[in-house]
Amino acid sequence: TAASGSLTDIFSAADSACFVAKEQGRNRIHLFHPEDTALAQRHGQMQWMHRIKTALQENRFSLYCEPFTPLNAQAEERSIYEILVRLIDEQGVAITPMEFIPAAERYHIMPAIDRWVIAATFSILASAAPQSSRVIYTINLSGQSLGDDNFLDFILFQFELTGVAPSNICFEITETAAIGNITRALRLINTLKSMGSRFALDDFGTGLSSFSYLKNIPVDALKIDGAFVRNMQHDKIDHALVETISRIGHIMGLTTIAEHVTNPDTLEVVRALGIDYAQGHAFAKTTPLEGVVRQHQMITPPAHD
Repeated sequence: TAASGSLTDIFSAADSACFVAKEQGRNRIHLFHPEDTALAQRHGQMQWMHRIKTALQENRFSLYCEPFTPLNAQAEERSIYEILVRLIDEQGVAITPMEFIPAAERYHIMPAIDRWVIAATFSILASAAPQSSRVIYTINLSGQSLGDDNFLDFILFQFELTGVAPSNICFEITETAAIGNITRALRLINTLKSMGSRFALDDFGTGLSSFSYLKNIPVDALKIDGAFVRNMQHDKIDHALVETISRIGHIMGLTTIAEHVTNPDTLEVVRALGIDYAQGHAFAKTTPLEGVVRQHQMITPPAHD
């Protein structure tokens, strides 16, 4: 009927209902209704799946970066930037990962996005003059990529193809992803660290066995989960957790980064705890990666006859 929409809409609705039925235990019927919240969420994510795949095919992603704010003299010796990806929609609007990553994770598209980010980052770095050894770009790796047997070979190939210095790259993996793929994660970490790359454990503190695993995962930095940092001024437990992570991190010789620092008061609290870097939109603006790379080029003076 006219109210049912196009044939494509009907098939999409049926597909959404099928997925919801499977998620609720299989061997059951789930009827499509426009006001069904579960169906609406599923339908929205399926639309994102198609948009993401199309954007990958059409190369409609763009790279930005956010600098870390150094909190002590030693930290000021290095410039660290986290690589951030944006999906550029059909109207040219940049869309943040918060909107499309859930669908990418659900439909197992994260490995393709991770590969695009690595290849594009390395290409931008290779197109410029070599970067200072004091500049580090951090790239997030998903748990799905860590579980991919061919992912390490892909990274090694990109280093070989572009000639990017491994010492300019730090890979971020979440605590949960590392623990869930511990054998592959250790192989990837040990291989790339032997070449000069660094590793940061992201969202640290969320797992029940964080500290016991920390002794067995050879990372260089800890990013303290923003959920603890955000409320540490008003929550004694969060404050104690952040302080403990900072102390243990420094005992192990690790760099510490506080995520989601959103105001000057929190900045001063994390500084007082001896944390090395803060990260938050309130103190550092997101900028296109190309401009930052040009800023840190090491210009070689021309040779004289």
